[in-house]
Amino acid sequence: MKATKFLSLLSFFSILSLSTFAQDAIIISPGNFIRGTIQGTDYKTVGMKNDEGTLNQYQAKDIQEFQWNGETYVSKPFVSNNKTDYRFFKLIEHGDLNLYTMGGKTSAKTKPKKKIQFSPSIGLGIGSGGYRGFGMGGGISFGGGRRDDDSEARPDRRALIYIASNKTPDTILEITPDGDQSEQNSNYIRSTLSEYMSDDQDLVNRLKDTKKFDAKTIVSFVKAYNSVHNTQE
Repeated sequence: MKATKFLSLLSFFSILSLSTFAQDAIIISPGNFIRGTIQGTDYKTVGMKNDEGTLNQYQAKDIQEFQWNGETYVSKPFVSNNKTDYRFFKLIEHGDLNLYTMGGKTSAKTKPKKKIQFSPSIGLGIGSGGYRGFGMGGGISFGGGRRDDDSEARPDRRALIYIASNKTPDTILEITPDGDQSEQNSNYIRSTLSEYMSDDQDLVNRLKDTKKFDAKTIVSFVKAYNSVHNTQE
């Protein structure tokens, strides 16, 4: 009896470990996906290592999304320098209003430094024009890793924050708080959120009373809105 229970537990944990071994996935289209281990992203491309150890690179314009360490990165059209391209946006809040980020750390934490074969580099910056502008530059390489001290010397980039409504999912606006929480920046975030939440007067009034906005404040407002205005299946 004890032996049977032991084998059952062993089998359960074996299945559990197998199911969590390669949870990263690239979704090309509904029902068409690839399993493997995501190595990193520069938000224009994503690199994945398959079970055979081969590295492959995928463009944001060619896939719908990818799932990395339990988080979802969605491909969306993005206008830069009057040209429409595609970028990956990390989904951080889902509902009638969606929040995304772009930037921050993009290398795989769980990989030993000497074995990293995919080395993304990215430069992000807020442009002019009502905090809607965006500047981006970077590169991506396969086949050779960085030196260990290089990865320690590179600081994490600050993530940019974007909002979109399910009514107009391809219209995505940046609402990143600046480091100083300036009045101009706060006014822009307040007016943008008020426009997206115009059908909730209580939240609009709370936005009017909010003087400064940081990332947590923005997330809390969007969560509060989605908790009431939830038309998602």
